[in-house]
Order: sequence, then structure tokens, then C-alpha cells
Amino acid sequence: LYDKVSAVVAELVSNSYDADATQVTVTAPMGAYLASKAGGQITDRGHIIQVCDNGIGMAPDEINQFYLRVGAERRREQVRGRGDKSLWYKRRVMGRKGVGKLAPFGICHVIEVLSSGGEKTTDGLQEGYLTAHFILDDRDILQDTEIDYEPKTGDWDGTLRETTGTTITLREFAYRRVPDAPTFARQLAQRFGLSTQNWAIMLRDATKRQGSSDYETRLDRFEIATMANTKITFQGPADANMSMPVQDASRFRAVDPNGDELTALTAGFKHEDRFFPLTGWTAYAKEPYKDDLMAGVRIYCRGKIAAQTHIFNRKAGFTGEHNIRSYLVGELRADWLDEEEDLIQTDRRDILWSHELGQALERWGHKVISQMGQMTRDPMRQQTQARFLEVGQVQMRIEEAFPNPDQGDIHAKAQELARRLGKTIRADEVEDAEVVKPIVDLTLILAPHIMLDEKLKEASNAETTIGVLSGILRTARLAELSSFGRIAEERLKVIEKVQSLKDAPGTVELQLQELLTHAPWLINPQWAPITANQSFTRLKRALKAFYKQRTGVDLTLDLDDVQGMNKIPDFILSSQDNGLQIIEIKKPGHVFNNEDMDRTVSYRQIMKAFFEDPAQSEFQHVFKSFHMTLVCDGLALTGVWKAAFQGYRNEGILTHINWNTFLLRTEQMHQDFLEEARRQQRYVASDA
Repeated sequence: LYDKVSAVVAELVSNSYDADATQVTVTAPMGAYLASKAGGQITDRGHIIQVCDNGIGMAPDEINQFYLRVGAERRREQVRGRGDKSLWYKRRVMGRKGVGKLAPFGICHVIEVLSSGGEKTTDGLQEGYLTAHFILDDRDILQDTEIDYEPKTGDWDGTLRETTGTTITLREFAYRRVPDAPTFARQLAQRFGLSTQNWAIMLRDATKRQGSSDYETRLDRFEIATMANTKITFQGPADANMSMPVQDASRFRAVDPNGDELTALTAGFKHEDRFFPLTGWTAYAKEPYKDDLMAGVRIYCRGKIAAQTHIFNRKAGFTGEHNIRSYLVGELRADWLDEEEDLIQTDRRDILWSHELGQALERWGHKVISQMGQMTRDPMRQQTQARFLEVGQVQMRIEEAFPNPDQGDIHAKAQELARRLGKTIRADEVEDAEVVKPIVDLTLILAPHIMLDEKLKEASNAETTIGVLSGILRTARLAELSSFGRIAEERLKVIEKVQSLKDAPGTVELQLQELLTHAPWLINPQWAPITANQSFTRLKRALKAFYKQRTGVDLTLDLDDVQGMNKIPDFILSSQDNGLQIIEIKKPGHVFNNEDMDRTVSYRQIMKAFFEDPAQSEFQHVFKSFHMTLVCDGLALTGVWKAAFQGYRNEGILTHINWNTFLLRTEQMHQDFLEEARRQQRYVASDA
């Protein structure tokens, strides 16, 4: 049941609490493996883990009557006043099942117990507390024999010690790792929901030199930073966490972050004429879960963790589900969980939810989740919004885009827009720069346009003076430059992608043709993307039919034509400037040869014949010309093919560019435009 070092130590620490210890010291090799493993063989490394307390301890007779009886119920024992409450401080004891003392066998073979307690006695000149010292070895305990197991006694057994207390030492370990000190402290603290009054746990790192700054750590309460205005507090009388008559339910209430009572909830629930209180709190964590320790609501029974639940087993599809699953935290106390029937699993990893009382707790938890989902929407959005402004460096970006101090109205509008858009982001996306940056970019583009719209509305409701008109024109210019600057930035990213494709050895012409279909401006920066108009669509259909009639071969002009086929389009056909553009692009390093030129001549002749055909007069009025562009690194033409190529160039119907020219020309033009747009933005802003 216990396979983690922290879980084992927690069981021993809880025994110290029940024994009225005010201080427990845990010594372990932090961050170290307790054994090595090679070739299936586990070898102990000689480490020890020690848990030492200053509690009431146990005398030898108490050891026999209580500790060595497996399964003895701690709360029913009346040895020296032991029972439901501790002897000195009347603490409500944690232990019940009587098996926690065996937990160390989950990680080691040997448990050494040294405990001094009972009444103070005198032995000759010595005065003190009688000591029990014995050693348990699970390998001997598990021997298949009819003889009762008896532990070995140690050297201190039967002697007197000056003070009471118990020291448990663990040896000969399985292959387990002790967490580093901060993690171990968090794991241990999470298992206890206790105040620190009369109770302290110290961790000592056996791998560090005694006296060094990192040798000893005091365990603090397990704290989680919570989001403002999200906490529901469940209040009731102190130390009133056992079940009670239903008429006492009025003493318990749930309050919202403002301290007002929530009528839809109470601090507990009624079941079979009894009231079962739950005191503590639930809230949203300030940040998404970083580890399992903070995830969900921790339920404690008598100060020791009984369960940790994310959503009280609620099914998917409820209000605020995503945030609940990522941010819900809490700490509840329910000492009645093992009051009569024990609803806590032995390893304290969960509650027996199938029990009638467990189902009633589950239903109560569903109400809490519903209330949290409704109540925390606005605080969640506000935190996400604030984080968006921080991650996106919104203020700095606005000042860079509109640097003139007199542009306060643009700044305010951009800030307002950023806050609105920031609320639309999911909390788990706000740390992702790839999500945040485009939204900030959009803010900077839209802000001038929104300002322009507002200025135009103002102008329509007032006398339009030269000053008003001038302000409108300046805002319009800012909006225009902002939009075109954004387009230039995006195009430069596409050019970078083309550059990477150019240098990639596996690039094929189909990838390049696909790019040109959607970005013909790569050939000529002044070209717009291909528009879906009926004339161009009909022309392509007519040209394909004409080509098939003349050659008996199907002509492919775009990616749709070759979908599912193992081929590439013959060329890309684009409509630009009232003309047709035939674009043929070859992969980098390809040398344009006579065979390639044969196809080009064929395309040229077909296109010429198509436009001279009286049956195609409809298209002659719309498309006044056609031009061919060849993107290719080298030429290897001879004879008539070379002459034909040169003739086409001289006629101005064919343009040949190599890859370097293709990329550099387009990149430079867009880079120049972007720099000029930014300069103009600064100029327009300063002029305002």
C-alpha cells in the first residue's frame, strides 16, 4: 500500500502527532536513491531514514499490548489513557486501523524502534523512562513457520532514558528514491492539514554537512496562492467536524469572497437525520496546476489527508469545466469520514465514494463545483486579461507602433481593444507567445481603423471643419499604413518559408506550385492573390476543352486538377492586370532543356490559337494578353529551341528569372515597403 518515501514517513509522523510530540525530526538522504539496481539485482547503499520525536513514547509493556498487535484500533485502546484523544494535548488522534506502523515495509526490510515512555521510574541511582528497543525484519516475519514471530531486541532495551520519545530507523531499502528536500517538504506538508501550534516537523538532509544552511528545513503548512475574488469559505465552530444532529446545521454556513452568505450552499450536508459538516475553503489557484500535489480539493480527516479530488467525480459538460479542471484547489476538514464506518481507503489515496455517505458527499461537491464555475468566470477572465497584457508586452508594443505622446486617443483605443481581446483567450493559452503575439498584432492593426470609424461618426454629428477633416485623414493614413505594414510582415514570413523549401533537398515542384497558387505576388509583388471570378473559371474550363480537342491530352492548370493523381500541374495559370499569367516554376538547380522548351512552345501555340478562335471572343474582351514567367536556375538550350526562347523574350511574352532573383527582388521590395510604412507611421503620428 505504501510505495513512496513521503507516504511512509507521513504514517510515522502521524504516529508522532498522536503521541503528543511537539517536534518531529526526519533525517534522510535527500535526492538520493536508497538502493542501486543492475541486471535485475537490487543492492542496498547503506542509507538510513530516521524519524525521531519527543512524544510520550512507549514502555515495553505498552509495546507488547499496543504496538506489536497488528490491526489494534488506536482509538479503542485505553492503555495509559490512550483512546480517541491524546494524553497530554487532547489531540483528536489520526490513527485508527493499526497498520500504519507496517508502512515502512513498503520501502525497506528492517524497522528499528527505540521508544521510552510510561511512568518515570528509578533504578538504583538512575532515574528515567523505561526503554523498549527492538528490530523488525519483514523477511523473518514472512517465514512460513508455525512459530510466532518475535522481534530481535536491541542494546538499549530495558534501560532508562532521561526523556520520553520515539525514534524509528529504517534500513535495507528497496529500489526507491528520496525526493529532493523542497519536493519532499511539499509532499509531506500536503498530507497534513494542521496548524503549527505545538507542532513542528524538521527535515534534515543526510547528504549535507551538519550546520550548513541547507542541512535543515522546517516544514511549513501546504499553501497555494489563490486568485482574488474566487474563494468560498465554509465556516463553523472550531473543532466541530464530527457528525451531529440536523438542528445544529444552522451553525455552519458558506460565504463568498465578499463575506456574504451563499444561500445555495452550506458548510456540510444532511444525511439520514444527521448533519455532516465540511469546513475549510475552495478557490481557484493563481496559476494552473504545476504538480499533482496542488491539483483539486484536499479532504482531511483528523488533520491527515483522506482524499484529493479534482471534481468530486462529476461527469464532463458543466459550466466552467476547463478552468475547474486546471485551477480548482481547496482544503476541507471532515473528521466524520472514519467516525463509525471508515470511508477512507487504507493507503489514504481516496474515499469510498460508492458508500451511501460517500455519494452524499459527492452530491454536495457537485453543488460546490457548480457555484465555483458560475462565480469565478469574471475573476478568471480578469486574471487572464492581465496576464495577456503582460505576456504580450501590450503597452510597449503600442508605444512602439504609435510613438508620439500626443496620440493618447490611439493608445487608449489600442489598450481597450487589447483588454477585450485578452478576455477571449483561454487561461492555458495565455503563456503561449504564438497565441498572444498575433492577437497583439491584430490590436495594433484594428485600433486606427476603429478610431477612424469613431471620428467619422463624430464628424457626421457636428460641423466639419478643416481641423476635423485633417484629423480624419491622418487617422485614415495611420490605418492604411498599419494594414499594409501587416501584410508586408506576413509576406516576408512566406518568403522565409520559400527560402527554406528552396534549400531543402526533398522539395518537389508540386510544393512550389501550391505556394504560387496562393501567393502569386512571389513572382510580382504587385500581383494580388488569385480571385475566384466567373470569367476566369469559365476560361480555364474552356481552355482545357480546347487543349484536349487539339492535342488529345488533358491539361492540368491547378492543384484541384491533380488531386489524388501522381502528377503535377502543367503550369499555374493566374489572372492578373486584365491578362493571363502562365507561371512555370522548376525546383532549385534544375536546368531548363530542349524538352522543357518543347512544352513551352506548345503552350504558347495553344494559347495563341485559343485567343484567335472566334468561338472564344467572350474571353478576348476580358483578358487582353497573356504572358509566361519561368523560374529556373539555368538554361541548356540548343538550336531552334534556343532561338525560340530568345524570340519569346524579345517579344516580351516570356520572362526568365533565377531563384536568387526571384526571392531577393520580392523580399527587398516588401522589406523596403515595411520600413517606409513604419517611417510614415511615425511621421503621421508626430504630425498629429
